[in-house]
Amino acid sequence: MIQANTIQFLSELKENNNKPWFDANRKTYEIAKKNFAEVVDTLIKGIGKFDKSIEEAQLEAKNCTFRINRDVRFSKNKDPYKTNFGASFNKGGKKAHSAGYYVHIAPNECFIAGGIWMPEPEDLKKIRTEIDYNYEEIEGILNAESFKKYFPNGLDREAFTVRPPKGYDESNPAIELIKLKSFTASSLINAKEILQPSFTDKVLTSFEAMQPYIEFLNRAIDG
Repeated sequence: MIQANTIQFLSELKENNNKPWFDANRKTYEIAKKNFAEVVDTLIKGIGKFDKSIEEAQLEAKNCTFRINRDVRFSKNKDPYKTNFGASFNKGGKKAHSAGYYVHIAPNECFIAGGIWMPEPEDLKKIRTEIDYNYEEIEGILNAESFKKYFPNGLDREAFTVRPPKGYDESNPAIELIKLKSFTASSLINAKEILQPSFTDKVLTSFEAMQPYIEFLNRAIDG
């Protein structure tokens, strides 16, 4: 489970986002990092029970956990550190261009998510083709009781084309999904819940509900 000290560290980092403070509190960071890694390892094992691609990938926490250092080269925000812990679970590790699961832990913003964010043009084309050819299947997945229970808002609509992509018509029954440029779903978690022993079980149950969607996307990309 996530320890209260881990959240406390992230809260203090948010107020002191600078290298001197971080260096002075590196031991506290290492303890928090280890705690998150333990949770990530638990999630890897749990996901592998219902998603064989994760089991076969033989992932470790280091393959899934994002660095706390920010890349500030092209950002107006020059804060050197992220104020969250995040991990991505997919068959190729966190840097792979494939669909997977994600968990985000911060003092005031905790959520789980899954899918693939802003796929490369070739992968985007494959996903749209898969949706077009198998619209009833993807509709069944997204409207399944388990999926809607944990992701009641459906797919995120953060990026989409106003007009139908080339080769598709507005009358296509799948057009609203085909217009998407990113294919993710997410669900907020109350910050108090992440400190409960049941936290990992809840995350795993949510991810299991998403597994058919992840499989659909990866079938498209790998096809």
